[in-house]
Amino acid sequence: MPDQKKQKLYEELALSVELGRPKDTERLLEAAVAEGETAKSLVQKGLIPGMRKVGADFQDEEADIPRLLCAARAMQKGIDVLQPYLEEGEDIHIGKAIIGTVEGDLHEVGKNLVVIMFRSVGFDVIDLGVDVSDRQFAKAVQDHPDAGILCVSSLLTTTMPAVRDVVRKIRSIDRAGRVRIMIGGGSVTEAFAKEVGADAYTENAVDAAELARAFVFGNEEEVMNRITGKTMMNKKKRSGDTE
Repeated sequence: MPDQKKQKLYEELALSVELGRPKDTERLLEAAVAEGETAKSLVQKGLIPGMRKVGADFQDEEADIPRLLCAARAMQKGIDVLQPYLEEGEDIHIGKAIIGTVEGDLHEVGKNLVVIMFRSVGFDVIDLGVDVSDRQFAKAVQDHPDAGILCVSSLLTTTMPAVRDVVRKIRSIDRAGRVRIMIGGGSVTEAFAKEVGADAYTENAVDAAELARAFVFGNEEEVMNRITGKTMMNKKKRSGDTE
């Protein structure tokens, strides 16, 4: 396929995800595969950019949760369409992440958004659900030795000790530091993350996915600085709105 035509295809594919149109996503992918495009290039250059655009809009309050969910459905349709075209042993994922809400906390909306955004940037996600004990987190880490990211969600202040327990448990079985532990949710802060020994704290699903991706590709310091700067700007903006 000529480069100009290929670029147009990637842009149309990204737009189909951005607008949440799974039928268009399916049609474009089937046509692209028929012309010899690889599943991996279609994911990395078409599906993921579209989903990341929606994630950025959501972060900037230019998109709402329903739009994010529509885009995620189009993204998932694309992944489903491409699965049969993968070569034996080929993986379209950039890594594997384990995600769950701590024991004693049944809130799942925030955790589900994190799952959506992680999948949207290319992660294979193991979703443990809610009310997950430190032992269950540890078992998941042991059962999935290829998982390099662990995300722990906590919305309630009463479950903050459970976050500490999870971090301590994972550190005790992961002496080599293979797993990056990220925490988030309404009850936790960056200071708390440092106190309990987590690798990172993010205040929303979009930042969490971008930072996890950075851990995989080794540019986490750059992304952390960008997120920190953006967080400070948002706090100033919110402070100004309430004055």
